[in-house]
Amino acid sequence: MTAEDLATLKRMGSVTVSPDEKWAAFDVTETEADSYERSNALYLLALDDPAATPTRVADKPGKSEHSPAFSEDGSLYYLSDASGSEQLWHVDIAPNGESGTPVQASDLKADIAGFKLSPTGEKIALWGDIARDCPTFGCDKDGNRAEPGPGTGREYDELFIRHWSSWETPGNYSRIFAFDLDDGKITGDGAALDGDLVGDSPSKPFGGGEEVAWVPGEDGVFFTLRIADRNEPKSTNLDIYGAKADGQETVNFTASNKATDTLPAFSSDGEWLAWAAMERPGYESDRLVVKLRKQGSDEDTAIALTKDWDRSVGSIVWTPDNQKLIVTAQEVLDHPAFEIEVATGKVSRLTQGGNVGATIPLRDGSLIYTLNSLQAPTDLYRRAPDGTVTQLTDINGPELNEIDPVDVQRFEFTGADDDQVWGQIIKPAGATGKLPMAFLVHGGPQGSFGNSWSTRWNPKVMAAQGYAVVTVDFHGSTGYGQEFTDSINLDWGGKPLQDLKFGYDAALAVDSQIDGERSCALGGSYGGYMMNWIAGNWPDRFDCLVNHAGVFDLRSMALSTEELWFDQWDQGGPWWTRPHPEKWNPVNYITNWKTPTLFIHGEKDFRIPYTQSIMPFTVAQEMDIPSKLLIFPDENHWVLKGKNSVQWYRTVFDWLEKWTKGDQAGAGK
Repeated sequence: MTAEDLATLKRMGSVTVSPDEKWAAFDVTETEADSYERSNALYLLALDDPAATPTRVADKPGKSEHSPAFSEDGSLYYLSDASGSEQLWHVDIAPNGESGTPVQASDLKADIAGFKLSPTGEKIALWGDIARDCPTFGCDKDGNRAEPGPGTGREYDELFIRHWSSWETPGNYSRIFAFDLDDGKITGDGAALDGDLVGDSPSKPFGGGEEVAWVPGEDGVFFTLRIADRNEPKSTNLDIYGAKADGQETVNFTASNKATDTLPAFSSDGEWLAWAAMERPGYESDRLVVKLRKQGSDEDTAIALTKDWDRSVGSIVWTPDNQKLIVTAQEVLDHPAFEIEVATGKVSRLTQGGNVGATIPLRDGSLIYTLNSLQAPTDLYRRAPDGTVTQLTDINGPELNEIDPVDVQRFEFTGADDDQVWGQIIKPAGATGKLPMAFLVHGGPQGSFGNSWSTRWNPKVMAAQGYAVVTVDFHGSTGYGQEFTDSINLDWGGKPLQDLKFGYDAALAVDSQIDGERSCALGGSYGGYMMNWIAGNWPDRFDCLVNHAGVFDLRSMALSTEELWFDQWDQGGPWWTRPHPEKWNPVNYITNWKTPTLFIHGEKDFRIPYTQSIMPFTVAQEMDIPSKLLIFPDENHWVLKGKNSVQWYRTVFDWLEKWTKGDQAGAGK
């Protein structure tokens, strides 16, 4: 498997099922092998035919169609740029699966970022970036208060000034409007649902349709929003608001909880609202507990349905009979689907290995879901009521058949504080002889290098170059209970480093094929922080390091990152109030550095600004430590573009080979 293979494999996106449950529609991102240009295509799959293959829908050459959703009448809505901007389109689907002629369903001034159809398909909620003072879905001006002119300067008088990968445009927000639908097209100017609220809904940068829910009966919409004010960069207080479809009576339904409330989901009879709630303000990785509230009741009557289940939910949907909820949650290297009985709170695991994404329960008790793993990207699956699982699509089948397999082995060991810690070993199947180690450290830090496919940090493509890839879910990782996740707080360089040291030795004990004398460590974000920390606190272990967007100086990080809640929770508040601010700061240990290091960063990274890589590169160069800096001017915290991804991997592979296989092997110790 090559970097080119990884960049050009198809990527399944949104999935929807028709009301009669005969059809599934989904979008697929396709990449040109020569140019790496990407586009999205819609496909339709018959669910009642085991031999069915996906067929293309609404094919417009050179255009992208994505985000499909079936209406109650069986027609399909989706977003497309076929008109020159992102607008809503509509196509009829015949009983035999043939699609009619696509019809443009909207012609609005602003691009549509997403939509949610009402239960009967008579109304629709649309959202996009709209000036706060614009009464319609798009005006001639974007409302940006930061550009008074006449020069190019931008003025700000409160944070956020930038977020994730872009400078903020105060006065412009992601806003939801409700429209009527008539004969497959939107009508009128629509009604803004945010009332007097100022903030983004869905939330930025990653919120979507999971944060928007129609009230059964179509009289209103519930949505997640965080108030945009000077406290926003330190606030995780997302609330769930409701508004009438005409834009009246906007109400905060979770006002008493000052932490996150999100993922609103109504039972089909409208009797119950389910959502996910955190407990601790300011902590973005707190446990998301499923809550239930009877419509019309007070907030303090809500039931914490999963308070005794020590997992954090990532999605919520109701079963058609309203007796159960289907949720996803991280669980020891996997991200399965679970079933929760509404009456009792009993939790049952439905899927086994891998990473479940979308879940769509059907009336017969079966479950349509997406799944990926370390072995393969996302495909569509069906779980029958008896537990039998059938793979419905194989969108990368021909390509994967040409790729050599890898073996995946899990291992466990006793880590810091005598806690059980898990890891994985991924290596080429049938490999002979000793294999150098690629030691991957995940970011987050509240995350996991689990059994899932990644288009950025992909262990399979790294193993394919002739390495034994080792991952360790150190203290702070998710899927092992909230206490384990919390344990990294104020301890970035403590227990996690102990776990990595123990895990390194444990992997060698488990697999004698791994050559522990030839190894390179790689990590991004917090994993990149750990590369800087390892350079000063474990300098004799690795032949080389690869540091992507890692924190080098905690002081400058605290004063330049955008989402302050992340840094201030993990490190103990603003820099000047921390009891021991320098304790885990890598910059204080640079005199111990000697390991050859490749630094990589994106200039549009505002989570960890790119100077966090320029500074340690300067140190390494000044100290005559072999080092290289790779900067992407058009990438953020992640490398997303096809050509850039290929360059990233080629550069990383060359660095690993030089120090673990080439004539410089061993010279870094």
